[in-house]
Amino acid sequence: MAHILIVDDDLDIVEAGRVMLEMDGHKVDAAHNYQEGLDAALGLKPDLLILDVMMDEPDDGFALAQALRGRGVKTPIIMLTSVSRVSGLTFGVDEDLLPVNDFVQKPVDPQVLQEKVRALLS
Repeated sequence: MAHILIVDDDLDIVEAGRVMLEMDGHKVDAAHNYQEGLDAALGLKPDLLILDVMMDEPDDGFALAQALRGRGVKTPIIMLTSVSRVSGLTFGVDEDLLPVNDFVQKPVDPQVLQEKVRALLS
């Protein structure tokens, strides 16, 4: 099926995502911070990216999405976030500020993530 890169500093989230997505037949790689994610996304050229918002810095996921789009990467991006749960703020897709295709709230509902992955890969 597809090659998916998960970029998240929470190893439990990465492993849960890996298991869930591999059950759907996908190949899954992982990176755990902004720089690893940038290098992996550019080097591996996955079919889909799943990025956490907060890693070493509170906006690493947003910055990574912006850096990839700035380099011409068109790969679909799903952003994992608990920001709205913690802060009460909500985010939407914005080509400049938040250049992602969709959001999934943490804690991640496996069925919701699988549906969003399938939709973006179809």
